[in-house]
Amino acid sequence: MMDPAAIASCIPGCDKLEPEGADRYRAAITIGMAAITGKYEGTVVIADKVEPSSYTLSVEGQGRPGFVKGEAKISLRADGANTIVDVTGTAQTGGTIARLGQRLIGSAAKMMQDRFFACMQSKLTSG
Repeated sequence: MMDPAAIASCIPGCDKLEPEGADRYRAAITIGMAAITGKYEGTVVIADKVEPSSYTLSVEGQGRPGFVKGEAKISLRADGANTIVDVTGTAQTGGTIARLGQRLIGSAAKMMQDRFFACMQSKLTSG
């Protein structure tokens, strides 16, 4: 859950996630919501790490459809033989994507989050 290569491979639409320093990455992602599709470039920072139980993932990106900025606090806890993943987060958007996609942002973010964690779960259970 803290491996950048695994994270990048599970982020829907992630075109690149390249190291830019300690726990800091340059990212490019393509996101489509309804009629609004755009490529965003920005940074991903992993902070507040308490391995192997928690970290904060901060994302900032800008593209033709506007900007996105978000933060997620991710914590892992044992539940018998299973691991429970708790996620809380916030997101801000601006520009065309915020004006035209306001009602869709929450459901699109939830869908991306569900896909991300399904991918991570498959990697953890198969490897």
